[in-house]
Amino acid sequence: MGKALIIGCGGVASVAIAKCCQNSEVFTEIMIASRTLSKCDALKEKLQPTTKTIIHTRQVDADKVPELVAIMEEFKPDVCLNLALPYQDLTIMDACLATKTPYVDTANYEPVDTAKFEYKWQWAYEDRFKEAGITALLGSGFDPGVTGVFSAYALKHHFDEINYIDILDCNGGDHGYPFATNFNPEINIREVSAKGSYWEDGHWVETEPMEIKRVYNFDQVGEKDMYLLHHEEIESLAKNIPGIKRIRFFMTFGQSYLTHLKCLENVGMTSIEPVIYEGHEIVPLQFLKFMLPDPATLGPRTVGKTNIGCIFRGKKDGKEKTYYLYNVCDHQECYKEVGSQAISYTTGVPAMIGAMLIMNGTWNCPGVKNIEEFDPDPFMDALNKWGLPWIEDFNPVEVE
Repeated sequence: MGKALIIGCGGVASVAIAKCCQNSEVFTEIMIASRTLSKCDALKEKLQPTTKTIIHTRQVDADKVPELVAIMEEFKPDVCLNLALPYQDLTIMDACLATKTPYVDTANYEPVDTAKFEYKWQWAYEDRFKEAGITALLGSGFDPGVTGVFSAYALKHHFDEINYIDILDCNGGDHGYPFATNFNPEINIREVSAKGSYWEDGHWVETEPMEIKRVYNFDQVGEKDMYLLHHEEIESLAKNIPGIKRIRFFMTFGQSYLTHLKCLENVGMTSIEPVIYEGHEIVPLQFLKFMLPDPATLGPRTVGKTNIGCIFRGKKDGKEKTYYLYNVCDHQECYKEVGSQAISYTTGVPAMIGAMLIMNGTWNCPGVKNIEEFDPDPFMDALNKWGLPWIEDFNPVEVE
């Protein structure tokens, strides 16, 4: 049916690419482009014998718009799936505009020099994408991504208005390391060590990092400590879900992870401010990333399950109603299928689905759009088909 340019070749990208290859009726050709060509070639060598999808590879520096434009002009993709770093969203969007290529990503733009991720930079592209007649789909991962689809689905099928959303992200997996992150360490640690915030009554309420803790009993995982974080989908859901009064995001962390992180913070290893070491300028957090296990290598040793979803409270036919939509994913089952742990799987599968719906024209709305602005039903059907079936609970325990 069409051609997809996939930028990036890390843990999430490898899952999305594997799922594209499973879905070869839609993805007839893909090009994997990354800074490290050998990673692209190794993935092609692994997947090409298993699929009818024709796989190409290219080396690209995603910070350089001319390099991206050259690849797009040569390959002429029907969609560009950005699975590189959040710092590169804008250069890839620029290249998509220059070549009139629809754009999909999983995480919003974040400047390299400030740990500040928000949508304003990408939303500023709305008029240009609209004028070019192409769609930019923002946040087609799990959170953001599926959590936005869940919200749109809940509003469409179960509520007249949604007043409260709690997004709960539980990783009950164990990789056996004293300290490691389940996705890009630099992004993960920046996210966790930043101040928390939630949306209430039309404004942001800021909290200290890890200040608000709750305990929740997750289906198929058990009781876990979870902490309130700032997360990007809060910003778009506050804009796009009518009647909203409060949105919070919670993520589970074990005590060992938090103890290690606090020690690293105390000695300055999580800082993004450059320091001079033996005449060389280094960023402590980037050096820490180099020292930690690569998240892409965690698959074979990670056991347990994830449980990620949204608890909604609102009104239907004048009555109060609660509703919980979530997915449970098994780390070892993911590894057996695509050689990855569940964190990469739960982001990579929705990335493929978003790219598919844009490429086949199911979702088509020129401009820069967040995922909850589209009809959720085709995405929800695809989640069941492609490995992330969802579960409903009509009488959930709410978070205090």
